[in-house]
Amino acid sequence: MARYAIGDIQGCYHSLMQLLDKLGFAPGRDQLWLVGDIINRGTGSLAVLRWCYAHRQSIRMVLGNHDLHAIAVAHGVRRPHRFDTLHEIFEAPDGGELLHWLRQQPLMVLEEGYAMLHAGLYPQWTVPQAKALAEEVEAVLQAPDYAHFLHDMYGNTPAAWSDGLTGIDRWRAITNAFTRMRLCDAQGAMEFAFKGEVQAIPAGYYPWFQAPDRQSVGQQTLLFGHWSALGLHQGDGVIALDTGCLWGRQLTACQLETGHFIQVDLDPRDRPPGMAGD
Repeated sequence: MARYAIGDIQGCYHSLMQLLDKLGFAPGRDQLWLVGDIINRGTGSLAVLRWCYAHRQSIRMVLGNHDLHAIAVAHGVRRPHRFDTLHEIFEAPDGGELLHWLRQQPLMVLEEGYAMLHAGLYPQWTVPQAKALAEEVEAVLQAPDYAHFLHDMYGNTPAAWSDGLTGIDRWRAITNAFTRMRLCDAQGAMEFAFKGEVQAIPAGYYPWFQAPDRQSVGQQTLLFGHWSALGLHQGDGVIALDTGCLWGRQLTACQLETGHFIQVDLDPRDRPPGMAGD
């Protein structure tokens, strides 16, 4: 069995199929680790979601901000963005089943030397602590009254973690760390507006994985995506896999057993004309 961790797909179905062909991926034998944002912005969101659902026994994945956005829009909690490519999912006869399955996915996967999450692991958390906090929010998302959480999930506060946080503030901070964080300051306050390259990071902030006194250093290797301007990054105990396929660059896989990277270029059929966003 080979395990392949793959960066943000974002509805780029044709690119994904080309990458799987290049990998020689065999469902039932091999396993895909998907770092979240499997849908939205590319032209094949429904096709990607259907493929993942059909092969769910061979997939480990985590929720990304675009995946949560799709669930929120489907429930009328958020308005669609101009460049969303989710309408086919909402209109499909199996769309409800697909979104139900998507909502059951975790925020963090921890297995055999690797921890996978979409955006980041908050610097003040150890890996075991992060796993426990992820499970708190997963339980909320999978509960019968999950729609209440969706209504209060959005917002940038509290920006910093405290063990004393409770209720919606606690769950929002956890969700933001796992699905939206790129930067934080030395005290752990998260900054959500920045989406650029490392050289342009505002003064006083760090990439979350280079923050002072990060508690997860020396534990599992952390796999993540979300930050397309960062691109492929290996070091600091992390592997960043969002290489901006949607933006005309590559879709990247890392074979976890060997550490080798495999890439394909964006298939032009996957990018809608005039598309913009993160």
